[in-house]
Amino acid sequence: MSSFLSRRRVLATGAGAALGVGALGVTGTSAAAAPSAGSRPATGAEETRTLDELYQAALAEGGKLVIYAGGDVDSQGNGIRAGFAARFPEIDLKVVMDYSKYHDVRVDNQFATDTLVPDVVQLQTLQDFTRWKEQGRLLSYRPAGFSKVYDGFKDPHGFWTAIAVIGFSYSYNVAAVGTDVPKSPLDLIDPKWKGQIASSYPHDDDAVLYLFKLYVDHYGWDWAARFAAQDVRFARGSHTPGLAVSGGQKALGVGGAGSLVAPSTAPSRWAVAEGHPFMAWGQRAAILKQGRNTTAAKLYLNWQLSTAQQQNAFNGWSVRTDVTPASGLKPVWKYSNANLDGFPRFMADRAQIERWKQTFALYFGEVKGDPTPGVLGLRPGA
Repeated sequence: MSSFLSRRRVLATGAGAALGVGALGVTGTSAAAAPSAGSRPATGAEETRTLDELYQAALAEGGKLVIYAGGDVDSQGNGIRAGFAARFPEIDLKVVMDYSKYHDVRVDNQFATDTLVPDVVQLQTLQDFTRWKEQGRLLSYRPAGFSKVYDGFKDPHGFWTAIAVIGFSYSYNVAAVGTDVPKSPLDLIDPKWKGQIASSYPHDDDAVLYLFKLYVDHYGWDWAARFAAQDVRFARGSHTPGLAVSGGQKALGVGGAGSLVAPSTAPSRWAVAEGHPFMAWGQRAAILKQGRNTTAAKLYLNWQLSTAQQQNAFNGWSVRTDVTPASGLKPVWKYSNANLDGFPRFMADRAQIERWKQTFALYFGEVKGDPTPGVLGLRPGA
């Protein structure tokens, strides 16, 4: 479920993710004393303080930070923890990973009971950022580099910004498929792959749901019926198809993140077929106005949007227009089949989503299994 990113640093094979794993530090100027109020950016302007200046200000504030991040397992937060600690070792950082659809209602309940825990939310549930903005829950803030973020990946008033690009598609095990590499999602319904496919439940994760909707829109309901006949191993967690494929348990995986710039030695490949749909989005992050550590939260957003972090994106795609994608990739917004604009619209129509979920339950059966992050309760990270 979201991550970031959470599904951020997906293994090259597409097996899992953790935000910012590869960027263990960002070069900045030497540490300085906390700046005076007069040195802070004017309303509506981008942040002008360096990371080191923000770091000192965050320490003066108390040196704590709590992030609620969308993800499938706790280890997906290790990239954030390690990278941030290497750069800002005196900040007491807590990263709580859970499905975004649990984090958002958890935060709503904390608002209702005046028990708010996180300072930053970074979630796949894009509709929540619009709602929380309208409710006055988010802090308007423009980190350094905000003007360079792709317009579709930020709120024009600075209430949220995407900090990473995530894409969902299908994958395959190189050894298992041999020369019979699937050329598009249509190959997933070839009977020869019966019993050889792992998939996350589309009716358990809205991003996977949107991917399957795109497949049905493109190929028709016959595709869903034939896919249901493939003896697919469904599981909770969008990391599970990649794990099954990279580990050799299954030949094909559907509904997980991955990278088109994976090493040639990787046991599996994440695929995007020209002329066929996949889906991508910008994982949004925002500072909660009622959070107790807003300066540390600002430090975090500046760190994530820094050029150094963005250049280390696991899949080669940055949210910034001034960072060249890796290995000859186009910016993700140049891929018309990524359906960037469609996903936010889809997420905003909750009634439509419920209809799609229940329809796929008819095809694939009810969701089974415990949530992969565990059961975290009302106030994790407190």
